[in-house]
Amino acid sequence: MTTPLLEIEDLHARVCDKEIVKGFNLTINEGEVHAIMGPNGAGKSTLSNILCGKPGYEVTSGSVRFKGKDLLAMSPEERAREGIFLAMQYPVEIPGVPVTTFLKHAVNAVRKHRGEPELDTMEFIKMVREEGYKFKLDAEMIKRPVNVGFSGGEKKRLEVLQMAILKPDFAILDEADSGLDIDALKLVADGVNTLRDGHRAMLIITHFQRLLSHVVPDFVHVYANGHIVKSGGKELARELEEKGYAEFEKEA
Repeated sequence: MTTPLLEIEDLHARVCDKEIVKGFNLTINEGEVHAIMGPNGAGKSTLSNILCGKPGYEVTSGSVRFKGKDLLAMSPEERAREGIFLAMQYPVEIPGVPVTTFLKHAVNAVRKHRGEPELDTMEFIKMVREEGYKFKLDAEMIKRPVNVGFSGGEKKRLEVLQMAILKPDFAILDEADSGLDIDALKLVADGVNTLRDGHRAMLIITHFQRLLSHVVPDFVHVYANGHIVKSGGKELARELEEKGYAEFEKEA
């Protein structure tokens, strides 16, 4: 039997003594795209932060295994090197650190972990320029400090560029459509779709259906009151867009 890429079993977690995740279960296999939808404040982003190891989130019970390994025992850096990537809802600015410098260190850390040779400067610049062109990030933009002065769409496209270069096994897109106009949303969605290769799995966290019209998931899950209350296919996202979350919050 094939080992699931990610397996979450009866996960409970709290923040500042308040339980947010309450018996969460989810299995994701290689190549699958799952979407978690739910109302604002339901704790969707809490789940992504726990998976990436952000400090301040206490797991009180349950387990998370990634490629058969105990994910919760890993540091955030180890999780990233193992192949977990988070496209943040609000990408942070890093003044003084050029995009190229940031990406080169990240890429070579991952390559070293995989037993691959590190890229020299010329190899790296060539790769970044080629990938950046696909996502309409010009050469001058990637010389600037990370996200400093970037528009919302530029920040999200840079997140997709990072994913393309780092080549994670599992990518979490936390509210990737937040703050984007129609054109920027389409660009980001096109970028995400180019990275669907039958091996890389993705978890899309959102409360709107509009992104899922462009990045069509294999599975949709409704998240309310700390756990999944319903699962289905892409049609469930359309149902939520029409009816809202009220009935699921009552059931939770």
